[in-house]
Amino acid sequence: MAKINLNWCKKQEKGISLVEPNTNLSEDYLKSAQETLLLLKDVHNKSNMWAATMKYYCEYFAVYSFLIRVGIKCEIHDCTIKLVELFEEQKMLPKGTFQRLDKDKGLRIDNQYYLKNLKVNIDFNDLSDFVLAMKNRISSITLEEIKKIRAMV
Repeated sequence: MAKINLNWCKKQEKGISLVEPNTNLSEDYLKSAQETLLLLKDVHNKSNMWAATMKYYCEYFAVYSFLIRVGIKCEIHDCTIKLVELFEEQKMLPKGTFQRLDKDKGLRIDNQYYLKNLKVNIDFNDLSDFVLAMKNRISSITLEEIKKIRAMV
């Protein structure tokens, strides 16, 4: 297991920083993930660009909800994804979360910025299960786990 280096992310102005854990904001991000999932159902057959963007942000909001719940702020997506990799490695997030987010970020960039119009495969049951898994993880987190997570950053 390679050590995940967060040093660059910690040095950036909008990179990784510890903030007060925030249950209310965490819930708002989770609601945004759920809302994005609902909106995605209307868009997925109409636009690959918007489908890729919305799919990624549905996942991103769910993951960011976890980060805010434990008191981690990060406005650089690559750094958020590095955090996900670390927490997954430490079994604090479900297996496959890092790969899912990283892959769908790449698809979003290809379709949104490079207009590649690549097909977006969406399994709505899987995506809904992912958001639910993140919600369950957030609701089951203990104070001890939050302290351990924050100590890793």
